[in-house]
Amino acid sequence: MKRASIYATTVGRALEWARSNSLWFVSSGPTCCADEVLCSQAARYDVERFGCTLQVDPGQADLLIVNGAVSYKAAGYLREVYDSMLAPRYVMAVGACASCGGLFAPEFSYSVVGGVDRIVPVDIYVPGCPPRPEAFMQGLLSLQERIRGNRGIDRATW
Repeated sequence: MKRASIYATTVGRALEWARSNSLWFVSSGPTCCADEVLCSQAARYDVERFGCTLQVDPGQADLLIVNGAVSYKAAGYLREVYDSMLAPRYVMAVGACASCGGLFAPEFSYSVVGGVDRIVPVDIYVPGCPPRPEAFMQGLLSLQERIRGNRGIDRATW
């Protein structure tokens, strides 16, 4: 009986490590936060060294990165993208607009959802308007630690 539990924990850790180091993401949002996410894929920051690569088809992705404000018209489409993703799926809200509505909060605008967490469950929030690529990479590393099961490093905003 001990042998089976050791095998299950070892295989489980290996699967968590592999899952955290091969995050394929699909990104949504044509706003200024999307520029920062694109900058993080360039040669200076290169998020591919962490195993994070851009996918076009949501059926092949396991991470949804929401950049910027989400309108009520786009909310249904965003939910469809989330539902078509692979089973262990994660969501990262990048920027103040995706987190709480930002400058286009429902108090100021009638057409913007006050945070993407009202549409899909969010795992990591990356603060800033727009956040720097370093902040995006820190959020990515925090998500990898959370997938691995090391929840002890959670900080106030991550």
